[in-house]
Amino acid sequence: MNTIRFSSANDIGPLNPHMYAPNQMFAQNMVYESLVKYVDGKVVPHLAEKWEVSEDGKEYTFFLRKDVKFSDGSAFNAANVVKNVDAVLANRQRHSWLELVNQIKEATKVDDYTVTISLHNPYYPMLQELALIRPLRFLGEAGFPESGNTSEGIKAPIGTGPWVLTDYKINEYAEFSKNENYWGEMPKVDKIHVAVIPDGESRVLAFENNEIDVIYGDGSISLDSFKYLKETGKYETAVSEPLFTKSIALNSNKGPLQDINVRKAVEYAFNKQSVIDNVFYGTDKLADTLFPANFPYSDVKLTPYTYDVSKAEALLNDAGWVLPANKEFREKDGNVLELELCFDSANNVHKAIAEVLQGDLRKIGVSVKLIGEENQLFGQRQTNGDFDMIFSDTFGIPYDPHAMVSSMRIPSHADYQAQVGLPMKKELDQKIEEALLSTDEKTRQELYDYILTTLHEQAVYLPISYGTNLTVYHKNIKGLEFGQMNSEIPFEKIDKE
Repeated sequence: MNTIRFSSANDIGPLNPHMYAPNQMFAQNMVYESLVKYVDGKVVPHLAEKWEVSEDGKEYTFFLRKDVKFSDGSAFNAANVVKNVDAVLANRQRHSWLELVNQIKEATKVDDYTVTISLHNPYYPMLQELALIRPLRFLGEAGFPESGNTSEGIKAPIGTGPWVLTDYKINEYAEFSKNENYWGEMPKVDKIHVAVIPDGESRVLAFENNEIDVIYGDGSISLDSFKYLKETGKYETAVSEPLFTKSIALNSNKGPLQDINVRKAVEYAFNKQSVIDNVFYGTDKLADTLFPANFPYSDVKLTPYTYDVSKAEALLNDAGWVLPANKEFREKDGNVLELELCFDSANNVHKAIAEVLQGDLRKIGVSVKLIGEENQLFGQRQTNGDFDMIFSDTFGIPYDPHAMVSSMRIPSHADYQAQVGLPMKKELDQKIEEALLSTDEKTRQELYDYILTTLHEQAVYLPISYGTNLTVYHKNIKGLEFGQMNSEIPFEKIDKE
């Protein structure tokens, strides 16, 4: 039996299609599918063969494929779509970061293979957000709990996707077999074995010992390790096109960073080009803005915070943080200027960037305490605001900018907490809602101009680079491609000789 051996820093989780951490997105994407897919910048049919939109933009009618079965052999149909949408809407508050869930009024079965989704308002990113990995994907009837409320958990991960979970030991491994009932192109190999290896160096060792076939993803190993494996000449390597923005959120509502001058000083003190050259070895491109200019509505004229130590020092002096004689760090009212920087300890790239930023800020008299924590604790800090600075990458295509700015309005990620100290936070949230619901292209662009300019000028984000996915694989692996989304790994296309 042909098996691709892969590894993940974290356990795959319960594979609930409608929920978030600890569910791993790449694994949810293997098992569950969406009505439409996002491919090369366009929304294309998937579980729905086609769709029609009402004249007022508030009603989408989807015509479903008739040849789709779940992995347990049961039929995928309109009743199932309605049941899954209802389950998501029943837990609407948890999903309120995604404006589409707020806008869905109801899903209605027209006939066995036709379903209508009605909206409260016309919503321009409707189809893009239906393509996302979660939460609007489809669980088979036998997977639902008796209550029908999937937020309480599921009975089994039964999906229509190319893979089915067939063996699993929590925090050790998961094994996926190809779904023999799959309606689409069948996977090239029989199984995907996912070993849980939290440490990047251990992952490299396992790869060199031929215990895993593929290393894939941003942060899965250090860039020093990627460079080393590439330079051996023994393996195949590849770097994707930029997919998202690596950034750090600066908390406008906590400690010294409540002062805009301190936030701006951090921006000017960070030598990003050094990170691009010496940490990324050129695999990422330097980012001056939260979204790259070629993303929708993101070509906004903004003045970059260029590396300027003297400007950073002057801003700190203006903020009253002075450097006493014979001391390393600045003080104000008897307090030392210390900031905490939180990162996911399993992300090897974030750790390397954190160490560079720590060194750069030391040069201007700012002490930085690094806090590396496992993924779940790191995620809790993002949502509860217990951070000064925290890594907060953008979601990438096809989420950005609309889904990313939508999520800024509630404490679902680091964004809300980082912005809540801004004097114009209420107005910012209002403009986001207007942009998402606007039906006029010119008005929508003007609103995005305001949103992105305000966030930039308020120095809430420290954009670092336009991030890529990396992969290293043995030479007997064929057909490996990068996913369209950051968390999507197209395992079904991979073959092994």
